[in-house]
Amino acid sequence: MAGAGRLVIVGGGSSGMTAAIRAARSGAGVVLLERRERVGSKLLATGNGRCNLTNQDASLSRFHGGDRAFIAGVLARFSVASTVDFFEELGVACEVEGEGRVYPRPRQASAVLDVLRWELERLKVDVRTGYEVRGIGRRGRAFALNLAAGGELEAGRVVLACGGMAGPQFGSDGSGMRLAAALGHRQVEPSAALVPLRLRADFLRRLKGVGFQARGEVRRNGETLRAETGEFLFTDSGITGLPVLQLSRSASRELQAGRPPELVLDLFPGVGLDALDAALEVRLRRQAHKTVADGLVGLLNKRLIPVVLTEAGIAYHSAPCSEVQPAARLGLARLLKSWPLKVSGTMPWPEAQVTAGGVDLRDVNPETLESRIVPGLYFCGEVLDVDGDCGGFNLQWAWSSGWLAGLSAAGK
Repeated sequence: MAGAGRLVIVGGGSSGMTAAIRAARSGAGVVLLERRERVGSKLLATGNGRCNLTNQDASLSRFHGGDRAFIAGVLARFSVASTVDFFEELGVACEVEGEGRVYPRPRQASAVLDVLRWELERLKVDVRTGYEVRGIGRRGRAFALNLAAGGELEAGRVVLACGGMAGPQFGSDGSGMRLAAALGHRQVEPSAALVPLRLRADFLRRLKGVGFQARGEVRRNGETLRAETGEFLFTDSGITGLPVLQLSRSASRELQAGRPPELVLDLFPGVGLDALDAALEVRLRRQAHKTVADGLVGLLNKRLIPVVLTEAGIAYHSAPCSEVQPAARLGLARLLKSWPLKVSGTMPWPEAQVTAGGVDLRDVNPETLESRIVPGLYFCGEVLDVDGDCGGFNLQWAWSSGWLAGLSAAGK
């Protein structure tokens, strides 16, 4: 195919493959470039290898980033129903699990990647792996892509689908944002999202591996930015678990702004403070012959007990339950209902699932995903300032934005 007439898609992830399929179905000659040795590396890791394809509850509230109307419009053009139909057509039977999560019936991400690769092959998309693009320039009405291995590749239109900065081990290294910035596009500073948090506390190594059910809130100056309930897990440097991943975007943005937030844990979210204090009074009275630490066994994880007692200012772990005064007991109840932990950072990019930030949506046409600055240049996926919650929402954005970018670029 003639260089000036072809569509080159930079990035062979979920959005890039979708864009290539949609463009090729419209009759475009498509070259798909992937810097790693195979396409879809990050897709294989989604949903712990089970590939949470999308979510039935893909409401706008589950997505974050720039202009809300922009995000809603793209999702409407290729909806959850469209996604399920697309994969069913390719041969993937879909099933719904809890909280609306949609999975391939065999629970294999490899099956999803296989059908996408087969469709690329059927449509004769020219897939080239091991191709890294270092720069993009204009040559008249065409583009010249400078390759890391040397030489250039000419294109009539280009789709940037090379991801954000999360998961660099899968090929996402921020190159798409750098390419866009070099062409004059504004950037929303990236930060890690869906990532474990680092805490500032001296007891973490003692609690490594301790899991517990709780409600967690990210707070700034007493204001709750987001709250989630579920299973939390202490690590040797911080805390993780599904609710932490959901909370991490808010914490990450605060850290980026130089405002370290607090993570406040409620270990008994279904019980009020007065009721918990009363329950502790009964427990300590019934266990009067035991030490305070032993008296709480069966109520809290045994490894948590000495830590929360110390945090509550109860230093006499070996004293009998009968010696705990009402004020100390109430202090313990308050801690169990509102345990403040200082967030000092996020874990590094290899542990993040998605990037918050990216190419500023103000520089992109929401109807086509074409650049407002460089005609013939399109964007899709994580390179844009859009990210979703955990639960299939980020893949839905990849499918929706990839589909629209491929459709638009093919019809140019």
